[in-house]
Amino acid sequence: MATLIRDSAPKPESPDTAYEIIFDGGAIGNPGKGYGSFVIRNADGMVKRQRVEFGDWITNNQAEYRTLIEALLWLQTFAGECARSVAITIYGDSVLVINQIEGNWKVRNSKLMPLFSEATALLAQFGEVRLKWQPRAASVRVLGH
Repeated sequence: MATLIRDSAPKPESPDTAYEIIFDGGAIGNPGKGYGSFVIRNADGMVKRQRVEFGDWITNNQAEYRTLIEALLWLQTFAGECARSVAITIYGDSVLVINQIEGNWKVRNSKLMPLFSEATALLAQFGEVRLKWQPRAASVRVLGH
């Protein structure tokens, strides 16, 4: 069940609009019941907080990718025609997802390949994108899991 917070930020209007995405996904069992959550914020504060459920037989890595994809889809819709002028800094504690998207590691798992392709295609819809690994404790402080 997704937990939604009322969207409070105005639509992006200028090329200098910047957002942070903090995301984390996991599974109870691996594979197991997949879940994730993300926060999107700008200089004015939180824009969106959401928890997502992915069902059964999801791996931790699949949940990480799917959570990032959900956040990017939401921000793309929110930004609308201004998406190409939006700068995003993405924080996650998944070494695998960050390194694969940055091109440092190959995607070898066939179940991750379509998720990687979807995530990188969505990232290409935005202006400047930075990916930053953060320790798990930093994700937990923001997201609660």
